[in-house]
Amino acid sequence: MFALVLFVAVISASLNLRAGIASVGSVLDQVIAYYDAPAWVGGVITAIPGTLFFLVGICAVPIARRFGLTPVILGAAGLLTAGLGLRPFAPDIAMFLLATVGAAGAIALMNVLLPAWIKQHGGRYIVALTTVYSVTLGLSSAAGPLSALVTPSWQSALGLWAVTAVVQLAVWVFVLFKFGRDIPGSKASTPQDGAVATPEAPVWKSLTAVALMLFFGLQSTSAYIQMGWLPAIFIDAGVAPSTAATGLGLLGAVGMVGGLVLPTVISRARTLTPLVVLFALSTATGYLGLYFAPAASPLGWSFLLGFGGCCFPLAIALIPARTRDPLVTARLSGFVQPVGYVLAATGPLLIGVAYGRIGEFQPILIALVIMALVMGAVGIVAARHVVIDDELSVASR
Repeated sequence: MFALVLFVAVISASLNLRAGIASVGSVLDQVIAYYDAPAWVGGVITAIPGTLFFLVGICAVPIARRFGLTPVILGAAGLLTAGLGLRPFAPDIAMFLLATVGAAGAIALMNVLLPAWIKQHGGRYIVALTTVYSVTLGLSSAAGPLSALVTPSWQSALGLWAVTAVVQLAVWVFVLFKFGRDIPGSKASTPQDGAVATPEAPVWKSLTAVALMLFFGLQSTSAYIQMGWLPAIFIDAGVAPSTAATGLGLLGAVGMVGGLVLPTVISRARTLTPLVVLFALSTATGYLGLYFAPAASPLGWSFLLGFGGCCFPLAIALIPARTRDPLVTARLSGFVQPVGYVLAATGPLLIGVAYGRIGEFQPILIALVIMALVMGAVGIVAARHVVIDDELSVASR
C-alpha cells in the first residue's frame, strides 16, 4: 500500500508538469484572435513559463523548509487547478495572463520539489520512482499539444488539463494525511566521513552542481531549439512537411525510451562517462548530418538527436543520485532547474535572431555542434561518482 501511494503521487504530479504549458502553443493563434490582443501578447504568453520557472524555482526550497514538501506540492496543485480551470473562462486577456502565471508558478514549485520529495520518501523505490517521474514528464510534454486535436475549441483544449490537476489535488490531499509536514532533510541518512548532515554552503560552491546545471541547461537549450526549429531546418532543405513532423515525433519518442532505462543504469553503473560521451557525440553527429545533408536521412538525423536527448533524463536522474540529504536534493534541484531553464529559454530566441540576420542555418548548426561538445565536457564532470553533500561540507569549513 505504501509503494502504491508513492507511485500514484509521483505519476499524478509528473503528469501536470508540462501539459498545461505545452497545450498553449497549438492554440495560441486562436487565443490571440479571441481576445483581439496584439501579436506581442503571444510572446508574453510563451515567455511566462520560463520566467516563472526561474523566479519561483529559486524560492521553492525556502518555502519547503518553512512549510514542508508535501504541503507545498499540495498547495501548488491547488494553484494549478485554479489557474488551468480559470484560463478557459477568462473574460479578458489580462485575466488569461494572470491564470497562466498562476499555473506556471505552481508547475515551477513542483519542478523543483518533486525530486526532493522522491528522495525524502522513496526509500528502496527511488530508482523506480525516478524512472516513472522521467517517463511521465515526457508523456506530459508530448500529450499537451494533442488536446487541440481531440477537442472542439481552444477553451476545451486548455481546460482538459484542469481535470488532471484536480486528480493530483485529490491524490495529494491523501498524501498529506500520510506524510504530514515533511520538512526536507528531516529524515536524512547519517552522513559519512564526518560530513555534516545538512551542509549550508551555497550550492554553486560545488563543482559537480555547477557542472550539472550547465549540463542540464545546455541539453535543455538543445532540446528547445530542436522542438522549435528542427521542422524549419528540414523544410528549408526541401524535406516534406509531413516527414519533418514525423522526425520531430521520432525525436521525442527516442528520448522517452531513454527515460525508462537511464535511472536504473545510473544506479548500477560504476561510471557514467561513456554514456555522457555517447549522447553528446550522438547530438553532435545529428547536427553535422543536418549541416552536410539534411534531406539525405531526416529520420536518421532525428533519431541521433533524440538519442542524444537522453541527456535530459540522465540529468534529471543525477539530481537525487548525486545527493544524500533530501534538503540538499531540493537545493540542488532549485539551482539546476531554474538556471538551466533560463539558459534553455534563450536558445530558440538567439536562433531566431541569428537566422533572421544570416538567412541560413549552416553557421547556426556549426555553433550547435560546438554546444553539443561543450555539453559533453561538462556532463563528464557532472556524472562523476561524487556526493554533492560532501563537496558542500568541505566548502562550509
